[in-house]
Amino acid sequence: MNQPQERRVALVTGASRGIGRAIALGLAAAGFDLALNDIARQRAALGEVCAEAAAHGSATHAVTADVSRRKEVQAMVADTIAAMDRIDALVNNAGILIPSRVETLDEADWDAVMDVNAKGTFLVTQAVLPHMRARKYGRIVNIASIGGKHGAPEQAHYSASKAAVMGFTRVLAQEVGADGITANCLCPGIIVTDMGRTNLDDPETHAQWLRITALRRLGQPEDVAGPAVFLASDAAAFVTGQTLNVCGGIVLS
Repeated sequence: MNQPQERRVALVTGASRGIGRAIALGLAAAGFDLALNDIARQRAALGEVCAEAAAHGSATHAVTADVSRRKEVQAMVADTIAAMDRIDALVNNAGILIPSRVETLDEADWDAVMDVNAKGTFLVTQAVLPHMRARKYGRIVNIASIGGKHGAPEQAHYSASKAAVMGFTRVLAQEVGADGITANCLCPGIIVTDMGRTNLDDPETHAQWLRITALRRLGQPEDVAGPAVFLASDAAAFVTGQTLNVCGGIVLS
């Protein structure tokens, strides 16, 4: 993939592990400099990802913030721009899952999942947009889930939050396109991460996911990195408002 003469800068939320870590390292390998975010208790792990990215030649900046809190998000974006000069690409990856059936789902758990997954995507995007608009350039990649399309037992709040991210992305793309900003969405399938293992604890469930996946294997975080890097790059300049399933062929559309 051809790189611009000036290195791009990407901000990745939830970057200390799993899909966020893989995307960060994929961007580093593709020639991006990086601002990497996670919550404060993941600071040590975030530092390790920064060191791995630096080994690819990337300038890195670690910034802790809870994406569900507006003041922390605004401080994170200001800190990133001060440290890295700009934000060319934003990957809204931070997310949580607290499994529960609907009839026993605690209201606080509903709120927590919606706050991080849906509101967090909105708050970080809103904070970055004035900077991107001023520069007439931006790539926004939102990480949703195939769960937002078909759902799964014990994930009503998670599925609702990811459906919200998809709807948000479609509207966002229409609002920002004239300013040279694209907005797209990735929907990972069953990916072997700490969160993904929620779907894999039961051997029967594990076997069922393998049976219904066309590629007959589960996804690894690195499987999501390639599509994310593409959407964050100039190669995707004419792609916006799209939702791409990265699921090995569970959802066929």
